[in-house]
Order: sequence, then structure tokens, then C-alpha cells
Amino acid sequence: MMQRSFIYFPTQAVAHKFDEVTFENEGVSTTSILLNKGQDKAIIYFGGNAENVAFTAPEFEQAFEPALEPESSPYSIYLVNYRGYGGNEGAPSEAALLSDALAIYDNLISTHESVFVIGRSLGSGVASYIASERPLKKLVLVTPFDSIQSIAQKQFPFYPMSILLKDKFNSVERAGNIYSDTLILGAENDKIVRRIHTDKLIQSLVNRAPKVIFIEGAGHNDISQYSTYYQSISAFFYSH
Repeated sequence: MMQRSFIYFPTQAVAHKFDEVTFENEGVSTTSILLNKGQDKAIIYFGGNAENVAFTAPEFEQAFEPALEPESSPYSIYLVNYRGYGGNEGAPSEAALLSDALAIYDNLISTHESVFVIGRSLGSGVASYIASERPLKKLVLVTPFDSIQSIAQKQFPFYPMSILLKDKFNSVERAGNIYSDTLILGAENDKIVRRIHTDKLIQSLVNRAPKVIFIEGAGHNDISQYSTYYQSISAFFYSH
């Protein structure tokens, strides 16, 4: 569908040095990057709509290097490339991404004692879905939104986005079923997901108030370049 060409910007496969793991769902294989293989606890990362996690992996590798937290159990990190991203099979859609994400979570929770989730931008909609469907203990949402429909309607007020958009990623609608300990990281200068859309999501997380940090000076695409970003995520996961 044409509307999906405005939401998804699939990336090409690139060479990298990291381990990979393949997941199967609905007859489609997707490959994710795996850091710190074989740990008891795991984190799944779902990225943005134009992200290839091969470029994100070095940052996570440094932030979650086991030697940095010698008294804490390190995490295995699974960095997910969506269908159609990073050379993966298939084409992205909301239904496909959510189905794949839940299948990945269910696979990993059977092999790790606990699994936590990070979602950035588009990935925040994926992560919110998992948290609404499974008893997720810890959840990180980066530059999250209330719904893609809401963002599009704000930008194009004269178009009936509720009809035109099939993939809505309505996180606000799912928030009532989220009971996770949640960290929200927003970008102070975000021009893509405006503050109003993040605030609506924050207000909808009524079961457990999230910890909220807006990173000063950060924009939507460069938020991870600020030291506060990985410091906040690491502190959140290594706290009890």
C-alpha cells in the first residue's frame, strides 16, 4: 500500500563483525544482531523506520560491555532488523512487525530468565505492543508517540488519516494494558515526534508512572549521540 511508503524506509544489508541470530515467523526468516551471547538476561531492541541496526550495534556494544558492570550480570542484546530491513525477507507492515516481535520475545523468554525491551521511534510502537501483550518487567521507549495516525493527522489536518492509514501503531490504545517499569527518553528538540505526542503517551500510562527524561539539545535522529542517552538506559537496566 502506498501509505506504507511514507512509514517504512527499508535498509540494505551491510557487512559487519557481529554475531547474528535468525528467527522464523509465519514462514519468513529475519536476522538480528546478537551481542554478549549466552547471558541469563536479555534485551531486545527495536529501532526506527530507517534504521539498520548494524550501525547501532557498536554503541550498544560499548554501553553494555560486561566489564563496565563487573558486579552485575551482563545482558545478551538482540538488535532487530525488521522484515525487509538489513537484507531480511518480506515487506514491513504493522501486522507483520508486531507478529514478528511477539514471536521473537516468546522465543527468547524460553531461553533467558528475563527479557526486557527497548523501542526507538517506530520501534516504540512495537515495544509498547509487546508490553501490552506480555508481563514485561522493564521497558524503554525512546522518542515515543501516541500513534502514527495522530502524528500524521497533525501534519495533514484536512485528510482523514483514520481512513487513509492502515498502519496506525496506536500505543495510547495499548497503554492501559502496560504494567512495566518504564523509562521514556525524549528529545528536547524533536521535530518529528513533537512533545505533544510523547506527552499523550506518558499520560496514558496510568498503571505505573514512567520515569521520563527529555535530553537537552537532542533531536529525533541524534538523541543517541548524547551521553545521557546510554547512561540513562544502562542505569535503568542495572538498577533493581
